Amino acid sequence: MSADTPRRIVLLRHAKAEWSQESDHERPLADRGRHDAPAVGRRLASAGFTFDLALCSTAARTRETWKLAVQELPERPRTVYEERMYEASPGELIALLNEIPDDVHDVVLIGHNPGMHALADVLAADAEGDHLARMNRSGFPTSAYATLTFNGSWKSVEPGAGTLVDFWAPHA
Repeated sequence: MSADTPRRIVLLRHAKAEWSQESDHERPLADRGRHDAPAVGRRLASAGFTFDLALCSTAARTRETWKLAVQELPERPRTVYEERMYEASPGELIALLNEIPDDVHDVVLIGHNPGMHALADVLAADAEGDHLARMNRSGFPTSAYATLTFNGSWKSVEPGAGTLVDFWAPHA
């Protein structure tokens, strides 16, 4: 695969989590989250997504979201649980994207807000239709995802490198 091949990034916010006595990192999914996570997987599958790589935060709620969503996909991608995604800034998330090998075409990041929303805003130089307005109006709720495309090497991902081509949220 050439470095200037079109690539796709899906930014998925974890499903609804419980507010509990656990540390923030160990908060489990709420009942609604356990219902919404498979719905996200079905939506990704019906949109034809096949991922080469999944980068998932190590937080309990992101791991549980991905475990439920990935079961709905036609193929299970290689999954890397990445500590650096927890509470990551857009710059830190871009640095992770820059580390992806160029043989990877489509990647999904399973993470947290405000990072997922901010990263989508930072990467999107352009947007198709009303996706950007809908994303900003909704505030990137739990179980939402944004899809961006760009051309080039993963090392070339930087602010303004992508086009927002889809935004979806289960309750929006």
